[in-house]
Amino acid sequence: MAAPTEIRPRAIPTVSCANALLEQLPGSSLVKVVEFLEALSHEALQVSETQSPQVSEAALLQIIQRRLSPEEQERLAYLRQQNEAGAITETEYQELLMYVDRVERQDSDRAEALIQLARLRQVDLKVLVNEFLPARSNAA
Repeated sequence: MAAPTEIRPRAIPTVSCANALLEQLPGSSLVKVVEFLEALSHEALQVSETQSPQVSEAALLQIIQRRLSPEEQERLAYLRQQNEAGAITETEYQELLMYVDRVERQDSDRAEALIQLARLRQVDLKVLVNEFLPARSNAA
């Protein structure tokens, strides 16, 4: 078995694809994924709780609700459109990659904060996922 430091680089691309995968999963599979993630996070949360002081609910809510500004969302949409049309410059492409990286980091932080908030409130993670991450229409 690979050491944790050797396996982490392999996990990063997988995690970054998780949002797209979650959008495509049927409800029954989504429930299984959430339960699996809860099981995996249980041990990590126990370790992090012993290593750092309890994070406040307000701080977790701030992380969960963090999004790109409307201007940044508009710019990201433009860059994606340019990329899909094949009309993107190298500078724009690098900007697009920076936005994608930022959104993926925010998604990762949001997931971690949701798990911590579920523990803090002593509620099922699915409750918070439904509260803070409403289902999106695939028609968009």
